Amino acid sequence: MSATVLFVPGLRDHVEDHWQTHAARAFPGSVTVAPLTEDRLSRAARVAALDAALQAIEGEVVIAAHSAGSLMVAHWALAPTRSIRAALLATPADVERPLPLGYPAYDDLAANGWLPIPRQPLPFPAVVVASRNDPLAGFARVEGLARDWGSELHDAGEVGHLNPPAGFGSWPDGHRLIERLLR
Repeated sequence: MSATVLFVPGLRDHVEDHWQTHAARAFPGSVTVAPLTEDRLSRAARVAALDAALQAIEGEVVIAAHSAGSLMVAHWALAPTRSIRAALLATPADVERPLPLGYPAYDDLAANGWLPIPRQPLPFPAVVVASRNDPLAGFARVEGLARDWGSELHDAGEVGHLNPPAGFGSWPDGHRLIERLLR
């Protein structure tokens, strides 16, 4: 049985040379959560957009999320409105600590509902991808999220934040992980 892949970008939404953009082109019929035009930092608005995208898909869904998109999925999973086959949660950002310059400030994230990061087991199987040198989240922190979420941990090695500044456009391992979740 086939499923639709739903891509959930982080706070920077669509980035042309991002692994998610490349993967979305490779999976026919895939859907990407549309970027917000208002309340862009609102966790509640982001989770509502994720839920709207999920409700518009008929049949089974595999989620492929990145960075804060992984956190959106964890927040959505606190009160899921439908079943999900599985999820790939790549390099979740650790918003419980200040992020590097150029990213939203800790106080702004807190004021917009991102804290605390949910720690409940997810109601679907998930693979959490951790990087050994991610400037947005230490490996041990992501390992702890995977454990708390009842998810499989995938050690991606030293891949930074799995984004274009870290040298990722295309990410063949991500493609293989999505294919595995679709089976």
